[in-house]
Amino acid sequence: MKALVLAGGRGTRLRPITHTAAKQLVPVANKPVLFYGLEALREAGIRQVGIVVSDPREMLQPDSRTGERTTVMVNSQAEIRAAVGDGSRFGLEVAYIEQEAPLGLAHAVKISEDFLRDEPFVMYLGDNLIKDGITPFVREFEAERPDAQILLAHVKTPQDFGVAELVGDRVVRLEEKPKQPRSDLALVGVYLFGACVFEAVRAIRPSRRGELEITDAIQHLIDGGRRVRSHVIQGWWKDTGKVEDMLEGNRMMLMGLATDVRGSVDAATELEGGVSIGPGSVVERSRLRGPLVIGAGARIVDSYVGPFTALADGVVLERCEIEHSIVLERSHITDIPGRIESSLIGKDVVVCGKDSRPRAHRLMLGDSSRLELS
Repeated sequence: MKALVLAGGRGTRLRPITHTAAKQLVPVANKPVLFYGLEALREAGIRQVGIVVSDPREMLQPDSRTGERTTVMVNSQAEIRAAVGDGSRFGLEVAYIEQEAPLGLAHAVKISEDFLRDEPFVMYLGDNLIKDGITPFVREFEAERPDAQILLAHVKTPQDFGVAELVGDRVVRLEEKPKQPRSDLALVGVYLFGACVFEAVRAIRPSRRGELEITDAIQHLIDGGRRVRSHVIQGWWKDTGKVEDMLEGNRMMLMGLATDVRGSVDAATELEGGVSIGPGSVVERSRLRGPLVIGAGARIVDSYVGPFTALADGVVLERCEIEHSIVLERSHITDIPGRIESSLIGKDVVVCGKDSRPRAHRLMLGDSSRLELS
């Protein structure tokens, strides 16, 4: 069995982070979300993986010094290729399949037919997190051999997802983001298909948003009398397409973290709970209350780092407080009054406080940013 991992898309819900980075490479607990999926596939016994990537695209971005908007080329494909390589570090053999535009999940299947070669396969959305992996799901498919099998989860807002209607474990109807859902069972971003799915993706037409929808392809199988089974997951799952879901995924992945200190921590620093500190990091006169993870080469001075925080390599914190947040590589946060919480901060960001009266705010924010001031 092979796997198809979807790592395209524009990541609009994670802007401005995804203006300059692939959404699948944004880290949770200091590991890119995509890597969790690749590891889950390996644990399920799959070795050959095709990764669907987007073509480079142009976008307008403000210059950090002048504020003028200039056209830059965003190449998330190159980032993913550089991060994953040939897959050997994951115990996989990886090939790359280029999708010229985000034309839908079923379109990704359609263009991957030559790679998959009529074999049963797993399709895994690269921005999904499933804490307990997919091995039982794959074993069930191998034993039962339905034409398709979908992974489902109970959700509070089914109108935001593709939704399944079941009779027993058999899927009888699918709807994409229905206004009046027939159930609370949402499609999780993992699917298993037999070769008949290729006929289905060729038969369907684009939806109103111009995409070939995988829900339409599965409904085509159902309407044609094909056997489509379901598996309702009991653990937790997250589509990490939004900031709040990234933070919740980070929280869940850090739960139960064991203390592992490989950096330098002075006697004036207090450690509490599971705290992981990478090599070359320095912590002085601070309080670290886990679970939290700090990457390599970081510097934490006169600061508080609270639970469910992930600080990447090279991050510097001085005289500030932060919790329930993700900070990416080489960012500097200094002299901030009050506590930073529930935040996602990108690479090479500088956040600094300035104690002055009267107080004014000088801002330069990217497209789709959100800033709350008090």
